Amino acid sequence: MKRMAIFASGAGSNAENIIRYFNSRDMGWKVAVVVCNRAGAGVIERAARHDVPVELMPKADFNDPEKLLGVMDSYGVDAIVLAGFLLMIPEFLISRYQGRIINIHPSLLPKYGGRGMYGRHVHEAVVAAGERESGITIHLVNEECDGGRVLFRATTEVSPDDTPEDVEAKIHSLERRYYPAVVASTLTGRPLDDFLADY
Repeated sequence: MKRMAIFASGAGSNAENIIRYFNSRDMGWKVAVVVCNRAGAGVIERAARHDVPVELMPKADFNDPEKLLGVMDSYGVDAIVLAGFLLMIPEFLISRYQGRIINIHPSLLPKYGGRGMYGRHVHEAVVAAGERESGITIHLVNEECDGGRVLFRATTEVSPDDTPEDVEAKIHSLERRYYPAVVASTLTGRPLDDFLADY
């Protein structure tokens, strides 16, 4: 059984969705640990509901190779999935897990990516610019903020009357449908359609 870590900073809806997905299917992978940098984040309670341990790591600990790699080793982590994680991934971790760190961004990268572009900020920028579509980008993580090879994109229409909250709801719908399946496809090497068919 291979083991993944989920890194999350916030409410944890994507993290919980991935935990549920992998818990309900025999794919040779399990969520071994959730790493969170914020005490009191909603993801901590969500992980506990599914008996997934949480390692709370403030920024200083997260950027300490001995501490972070020690946590990865203690849980036997083979791959990392980012689910609303707001710290930059340090180069020593990218080097260790080259091609095995997956992220989701709530826009059609490279549009509305980079520092400061996360969560509601992205949707506000999309609406302010008068965009007529937005979407999600799932990609591998490299040293560039929101860079790395794109694995999957999905789009949704943005109407002239949509508020940032409306766009956020549409994006969350795409995240729920596609992120766990794309993670499963990437980690197992099997076609995405294998995972979308039963979801």
